[in-house]
Amino acid sequence: MILNDFIYKIDNFCGYKNEWKIRKDSETSDKYGYYPEKRPIEIHIKNSIINLDKPPGPTSHEVAYWVKKMLNVTKAGHGGTLEPIHWAG
Repeated sequence: MILNDFIYKIDNFCGYKNEWKIRKDSETSDKYGYYPEKRPIEIHIKNSIINLDKPPGPTSHEVAYWVKKMLNVTKAGHGGTLEPIHWAG
């Protein structure tokens, strides 16, 4: 797939009608990575962010540990807070 096709595919998906000026188009090799639609699920899992709504009770550290075990990965962590929202009512 050439870059033009990829750009217009994204524009189409988002409903944009941009006119692009491509100065140079080139091909790439699969040995340098994957096109998003051809990327294996293992690579998505290895290089992904999971937006998780942590239930009350377990610590953020415990949930990160569970994610590592469920997805069979060696690295997982958390950023920001994973504390539940307490609604005043």
